[in-house]
Amino acid sequence: MEYTIGELASKMHLTTHTLRYYDDEGLLRHVKRSHSGRRVFTERDVVMLNTIECLKKAGMSIHDIRQYIDWCDKGFDSVEKRYELFAKKEEEVLRQLADLKKVLATVRWKKNFYKQCLDDGEIRFCDEDRQKMAELILRGDELK
Repeated sequence: MEYTIGELASKMHLTTHTLRYYDDEGLLRHVKRSHSGRRVFTERDVVMLNTIECLKKAGMSIHDIRQYIDWCDKGFDSVEKRYELFAKKEEEVLRQLADLKKVLATVRWKKNFYKQCLDDGEIRFCDEDRQKMAELILRGDELK
């Protein structure tokens, strides 16, 4: 299947500007052109675009993503480097998820606390509650 730049941008929730930028930066190396010179994207581009967006969201720079794509172009000889890259990214993302889980727990706790205040018509939080909360935080436990 083939996609115009607008179709693919819409399906991938990106802008046409982003697709042009990635192509101009040499990240989408297999984009075809129509007779009139317009970009034509295929499933191969969709898969690479998904990987580029994944790596970008995982904190990689365009320069480092380009290095990954260079490795892809080298075929099997670079598979070990690519495996190591994704193993490292997995560890980083798992750490980020753990951090975000703690952030979400605090956000939920605070939201529920303030909802209870609204329901009660007053703030009910004593020093004993504060002490228990501080102990949980310092132990690294999740707020509940």
